[in-house]
Amino acid sequence: MNDRYLRAVRREPVDRTPVWFMRQAGRSLPEFRAVRARASLIEITRDPALCAEVTLQPVRRLGVDAAILFADITTPLAGIGVAFDIEPGVGPVVEHPIASAADVARLRSFEPDEAVGPLLEAIGLIRAASPVPLIGFAGAPFTLACYLVEGGPSREFLRTKTLMHAEPAAWTALMDALVAMTIRYLGAQVAAGAHAVQLFDSWVGGLGPRDYERNVAPWMRRLFAGLAPLGVPTTHFGVGTAGLLGLQAEAGGDVIGLDWRIALADGWAAVGERAVQGNLDPALLLGPFETVAETACWILDQAGGRPGHIFNLGHGVLPETDPDDLCRLVDLVHEYATAPTPPFVTGSTR
Repeated sequence: MNDRYLRAVRREPVDRTPVWFMRQAGRSLPEFRAVRARASLIEITRDPALCAEVTLQPVRRLGVDAAILFADITTPLAGIGVAFDIEPGVGPVVEHPIASAADVARLRSFEPDEAVGPLLEAIGLIRAASPVPLIGFAGAPFTLACYLVEGGPSREFLRTKTLMHAEPAAWTALMDALVAMTIRYLGAQVAAGAHAVQLFDSWVGGLGPRDYERNVAPWMRRLFAGLAPLGVPTTHFGVGTAGLLGLQAEAGGDVIGLDWRIALADGWAAVGERAVQGNLDPALLLGPFETVAETACWILDQAGGRPGHIFNLGHGVLPETDPDDLCRLVDLVHEYATAPTPPFVTGSTR
């Protein structure tokens, strides 16, 4: 197996910088769109063979150094009694949003085999077929809480912040329940064969440092402590978190994911002695590849060949992205270690 990714997350020397992309299995790939024409996202996650196929599609096409399990961050919520649907063009929509401590009390205990048995079976199939490590993942408790309280995607998180401050006992109970669920969910993924796990805190950038430190960090520390016995590397990723990186690093994670709103060198300095992942702006891949190449080289220059850099986007691949450009980017990152300026890059900033 190509273990370049696993060596990098342990901050060991690698022959080439490993690269993979968040949302690499998805709407940018024509083979995925063909699958979606006959199955919904939820149906894919409940069909082990189909889930494995979708997870491995980008590994075959793009040549990335890691696979990430195909699922949604809301996938485990049905296992605690939350009814939701994933609406096209909208995202996850919760049928009965949480508004009180009584709503939290109705959440049930998460049983992995019952809740996500087909997904765990898919992990075994992927593990047997994949030439690269498999990353399991889950939504971080704050982001899951936002979905549960807001009822769906939000820009301001007003209901969530109101619950957090007006009903602290309800907030505590909700975060406790989500931490317990996530530890069991990721533990089951690792037991099924995942080599590493990543926590996605997609909405936590909506908080200021004080709210993060008081109302999120204690639960993230508990979560990472609960994952430690699994013995696999962990990645802690958030969006819009340039002002929170130090606090995130203190909360836990062997790798800290960086979005594109901070230079990689500055982000690495903020998180200290650990690996980092990132951080090309996904929108650049919708423009000329020359700009992509220049920015990728700039990021790689900042990494400076130090052990512990995993190249990735600063968020997920956009649906309009040309898969051929993703292939070219993978080649650029891989060849960067062996050529001062890759021959297909013009106008390099090096």
